[in-house]
Amino acid sequence: MTVSPLVGPVAAPELHVMTFNIRRPVRNLKPRSPDRWAYREPLVRRLLAAERPTIVGIQEAMPEQYDAVRVGLGPGYDYVGRGRKADGTGESCPLFYDTERLKLLDSEQFALSETPHTPGSSSWGNMVPRILISANFRDIVTGTRFVAINTHWDHMSRTSRLLSANMVRNLAGTDSLPVVVLGDFNTDAGTKPYEALTRGGVLLDAWETAEDRLSPRWGTFPRYREPELGRKRIDWVLATPSVSVLRTGINTTTYDGGWPSDHAPVQAVLRFDSPAGLDETAGTAGAEK
Repeated sequence: MTVSPLVGPVAAPELHVMTFNIRRPVRNLKPRSPDRWAYREPLVRRLLAAERPTIVGIQEAMPEQYDAVRVGLGPGYDYVGRGRKADGTGESCPLFYDTERLKLLDSEQFALSETPHTPGSSSWGNMVPRILISANFRDIVTGTRFVAINTHWDHMSRTSRLLSANMVRNLAGTDSLPVVVLGDFNTDAGTKPYEALTRGGVLLDAWETAEDRLSPRWGTFPRYREPELGRKRIDWVLATPSVSVLRTGINTTTYDGGWPSDHAPVQAVLRFDSPAGLDETAGTAGAEK
C-alpha cells in the first residue's frame, strides 16, 4: 500500500524542517517487540525517503543508526553533530541537511550544564549529559542565512529542563539571524519550561503560528500505540518571529501497523521573511556551493 507523505519535498523559497526522535536501539527485547531496531530501521528509512525534509533534527541517535538516516534521506545529505560524551561518542542530536539546498557555514555543540563548553559535562540534576547543536546555514538558492538548533532535554529533572529552556532562549535571542529550534523537550507544551522558552516572544511555537495544520493535535509520544488527541506534545518546532510557518503537522504514519519510532515526527514548512537573514554576498540561485 502506498502511503502519501505528510509534507514531502518542497521547493525554494520554502524550507521543510523536521524534528524526529528515532529511539535508540535497546537490548534484550522480546522477539516481537515493536521497539526492536531491526524491525524499525526500514520504517525509519521509508518515512525519511517519503518526506525528504530540507533539514531534520534527530534525537537519540546512536552511531549504528546513522546509516539508516542517510540512506533514507538520500546521497545529497550530510550531517553535523557528535556524541554527548566527553570523547564525542554515544547518543547524539545531529542535524542532517540537504547539501544541494543548504551550505553549512559553522556549528557549535554545547552541553546543557553550568559548563556548556565542557563536552560531557552534566549538572542541574541530569543523570546523563544533555546537549544541543547549533548550526549556521546559508540557503544556496535564496541566499538567506539562518541558525538551526537541535536539542534533547532531560527526561527526569524538571530543574534541568527549565534551565535548558533559558539557555536555548538566550542563545536564540542573542542571534541577529532567524533561528529555528527543533527538539525532544520531554515536557508538554504549556509547562514552565515551555513558558520559559517562549517568554517574550523570542521563540514562537510553530504549531500555534502555522497558517495551516496538516494533522490533528496528536500527542507526539504514542509509544507504538494508536495516536491520541490531546496527549502530551513533547516534540516541538519553534522559530523566531521573522520566520513564517506556512504548514505544520504531527506525522503518525505507520507501515502495515509498524511505527518507525516511539515518537511521532513533527514537521513544518517555513519561509524566511526577514532581510536580516539575507547574505548579500551570496547572490541567489547558482551561487557558490
